[in-house]
Amino acid sequence: MRREGWVDVTMTSFYIDKLAIVGVGLIGGSLALALKEAGVVGHVVGIGRGLPNLETALRLGVVDSLTQNLAEGVADADVVFLATPVQSLGSVAKQAMPHLKPGAIITDGGSVKQAVIDAIEPHLRPDVHFVPGHPIAGTENSGAEAAFATLYRDRRCILTPTARTADEALDLIRRMWQCVGSQVVVMEVDKHDRVLAAISHLPHMVAYALVNAVGAYDRYDENVLEYSAGGFRDFTRIASSDPTMWRDIALTNRQALIEMMEQFETFFAELKEDIAIGSGDRLYEFFRRSKQSRDEIL
Repeated sequence: MRREGWVDVTMTSFYIDKLAIVGVGLIGGSLALALKEAGVVGHVVGIGRGLPNLETALRLGVVDSLTQNLAEGVADADVVFLATPVQSLGSVAKQAMPHLKPGAIITDGGSVKQAVIDAIEPHLRPDVHFVPGHPIAGTENSGAEAAFATLYRDRRCILTPTARTADEALDLIRRMWQCVGSQVVVMEVDKHDRVLAAISHLPHMVAYALVNAVGAYDRYDENVLEYSAGGFRDFTRIASSDPTMWRDIALTNRQALIEMMEQFETFFAELKEDIAIGSGDRLYEFFRRSKQSRDEIL
């Protein structure tokens, strides 16, 4: 069945005529490349403020056209994917709204969902659809050059529809992520934000804090970070992520993140005490439990 603006979304066929990517970096660019590789998208327009990055995206074939004019870019788009920092998503959606065609779908890749929904839905037109989403994938790199087509393969993508999300819009965005190799999970908004605070946001906070703590160590007249080897570099890799993005995530998911940070403080205090009293048995049990949980993930 065809609808104006949406190409056939039956189980046997899926295609997006025009996709607009607002923020052509790792997340938005990789989605464009993956959909192109799958052969399920027609024209991809890249929208952003930085002209050099947009020109790089065009040169690399990430997008088919570029513009710094949001209204021009989203016009006639069937799907608009917002891949800007979380705190800017509401204002971008508000600016784009008057220029969207009836039946267009807005979706996003924000790592926090309740704040994004609260920022976008008040500006939503009755004839425009919004499907909040979050692909759980990424690297510490950013910009169009960081994008690659297999980023989402065998990764999960969480969709958090609201009471205003049309079933057909949800189905189309589900198919979009399935086409790029993702396992799609539909989840309640609150659960999403708490789960991501635990598995993504907290680890980034720990990595940033660890780098700052070690970098500020001043017992010796040299930067001890210069001695870092594989373990430290692997563990803190995510501390090279975009500071703007993680500032926004920390501010918009504060309640859930603070809860998880307090949980972490409890276990770190336990570990500190075990070391302080020199209890080999307690240390072994602490490490054993952690190893078992980590191995079960693999």
